[in-house]
Amino acid sequence: MIDPLYVASGFGVGLLVGMTGVGGGSLMTPLLILLFGIHPATAVGTDLLYAATTKTVGSLAHSWKKSIHWPAVVRLASGSIPASIVTLVVLWRLDLNGETSRSLVNLVLSFALCLTAASLIFRKAIMQRHPWPPEQVNPTTIARATVLVGAILGVLVSISSVGAGAVGVTALLLLYPQLPMPRIVASDIAHAVPLTLVAGIGHWATGEIDWGLMGVLLVGSLPGIILGSYLAHRVPEPALRVVLAVTLIVVAGNLASHELHSSSSILAAFLPSAAAQ
Repeated sequence: MIDPLYVASGFGVGLLVGMTGVGGGSLMTPLLILLFGIHPATAVGTDLLYAATTKTVGSLAHSWKKSIHWPAVVRLASGSIPASIVTLVVLWRLDLNGETSRSLVNLVLSFALCLTAASLIFRKAIMQRHPWPPEQVNPTTIARATVLVGAILGVLVSISSVGAGAVGVTALLLLYPQLPMPRIVASDIAHAVPLTLVAGIGHWATGEIDWGLMGVLLVGSLPGIILGSYLAHRVPEPALRVVLAVTLIVVAGNLASHELHSSSSILAAFLPSAAAQ
């Protein structure tokens, strides 16, 4: 039976994603953890494949309009896909127990949420204080920097499912300021598809996917994204971004406060000998 609360949550997140372009993983994963009590690892894995599905639809629409800057997408993926695979292998080899896995995911998620909120709030200021004219920078440097950004996003997204949205857009704005905003957003969405798919498959391999939950969320989110896209030009974007950023900070604070007391379990996983003593 379809739970209307899950459908409503999917609709609300989809609505925000449609209006602001960000907020999918940033809101859905903590919502599943804090409101519905889903284990963080399961919430991350489910949200990753949920994001891959929804963003595939968005990528197809942007591709039809030829608004994707494919060189940036390829460079990001060149860093993010290998980084995601390495991160998933490391997590698998560590074989963290249930509580340790919960603490690790929640702490990384809190950090990623704060980073996303900062990207939303300070994006304009960062752009105004850009330290170098991009046209004077060697294209090879831009390409290498894009690959590095992709690697960082790969690690964050694989552990927490957060980072591919606002953080990725902000990085692309800094690296490719000559591109119009629609192409930046389109390129970020296109890059998120293979990244969330690879990371989601990695979590699926460890059994951390709730397929029924993902289906119910999609029932609500797809109409929400359509409506949000319609409302995007009718609601002031700065106000939406501030509200979203404040929400992310509050959620990050709640996650961190619940998990800081268990951080010793993470240290014990990395330093078993020290813990034994």
